[in-house]
Formats: sequence, C-alpha cells, structure tokens
Amino acid sequence: MSTILITGATSGLGRHVAFELVRSGHRVLAHGRDAGRTERLVAELRAEGEAEGFVADLASLDQVRELAAHVAGAHPELDVLVNNAGVGFGAPDAGRELSVDGHELRLAVNYLAPVALTRALLPVLRANAPARIVNVGSAGQEPLDFDDPELTRGYSGVSAYRRAKFALAAHTFTLAEELTGTGVSVNVLHPATFMDTAMVREGDITPWNTVADGAPGVLALATRDLGTGRYFDGTRPARAHEAAYDPEVRKRLSAVTDQLLSL
Repeated sequence: MSTILITGATSGLGRHVAFELVRSGHRVLAHGRDAGRTERLVAELRAEGEAEGFVADLASLDQVRELAAHVAGAHPELDVLVNNAGVGFGAPDAGRELSVDGHELRLAVNYLAPVALTRALLPVLRANAPARIVNVGSAGQEPLDFDDPELTRGYSGVSAYRRAKFALAAHTFTLAEELTGTGVSVNVLHPATFMDTAMVREGDITPWNTVADGAPGVLALATRDLGTGRYFDGTRPARAHEAAYDPEVRKRLSAVTDQLLSL
C-alpha cells in the first residue's frame, strides 16, 4: 500500500483517480481548494478505504508550502505525489489573471505550485524511496518566452496554459536528472485530450474524452515503476515538445523558476 497525495482531487480527473486508488487499497491524501468539497470527498472516499483531506489554494505559494508541511507532518510515510491540480484556458473572453503572489495565474497554479510542492516534499519522498512523482501535463505545449515568462504582452489564456505545461515537462526532465540514484522517479503525462471537466467546459470546448479515459496513464505512473524522466501520452511513451529536452532551455527555465519562487 502506498500513501498518495493527489492535488486537485475534488473534481474531474483527480476525483476519479482518488477513488480508483483508494479502492485498490492505497491511502489517499486528497487536496482541494474548498474545505466543504474536500470534506465531502473524503467522507465518500472513506466509505471505500483510507483517506484524509488537505485544503490549500495553490494560487498562493505560502499555502503550497503550508500544505507540504501539513502533509509531511501527518504522513511521514508519503511515497507518491500526483501533481494534478490545474487551471485551464479560462473563458474565451477572459483577460490575464494574477495569483495571490502577483504571478500570472496559469503559470502560478500549473507550474510554480507543483514545483514548490514537490521541492518541499522531496525530503519525505527520498526517505521513502522507491517513491514516485507524477506530473499531469498536456500535449498542448508552447515554449516560454524567457524575456516575458509571465506573458504580460499579447496575453492569451491558451498560450498561458500551454507555456505552463511546457515548463512542467521541461522541469520534469531536469528534476529526473537531479534525482538520479535516489530511488525517486518523476514523470509527466498528457492524460487524454479535452476530458469532460469543468476546466474544459469553461473554455467553451466540447469534451472529446471522459475522465475515465485519462485515468489509466496517471494510475500506471502512480503505482508502477515505469522509469523516470519520461513523457507519456496516456499510457504510451511519447515525446514532449522538442525544446523541453534542450539543456540550454532547461537551464534558463531553472534560473527563471528560482527567481519567480523567491520573489
């Protein structure tokens, strides 16, 4: 049995994965942004197995770090982290939004939050190796503009989302190299295209897939040893955007990431 933290577990893909994991005998730590929804989810999960809820707004880096401290304190046996929470394209006519810390919202929630959470939980994961980190990415990837990482010029919600998911993929490959020999694996996947979620519907997109279609890839990476530093399309090994493998791009991304996280 693993102890698995899933961010964004109160709806969509995260909720489906949480139930699949708890039913197969794992202890699920379910993160949500809303306390009431998180409590209701945990009550339902406990009817099936072991679960506990944790509440945090991932648009606040302080709350991300507090979440890590609470999880590490309550569950020092944590051995799997699924960074699933995310913000989609937004409504078609929506403008640029900011996080609590003043970062562009999609970069903050889809990239900076999982990076900060992972960093804060690494000591626990390393202590419980073999351990796994699963980053829920997207096939929609667009390289960051390092001169304007927060997309202050020519903003588009689609671009903001794709740039954050590109950064998450590139970061995954860098982190995998850093963790070589520690027994902690980290992989990134595109679960399925345009799943039937609130995020997709908000973007005025007709869903192509169900969350059940997206779950197998996440479940495989969370529960099986499938290597490290890899990108998957569902359950199939695939290639991320080619620039995500470029050592110079990844080096610049690491520098920008450190800068943004320390602001």
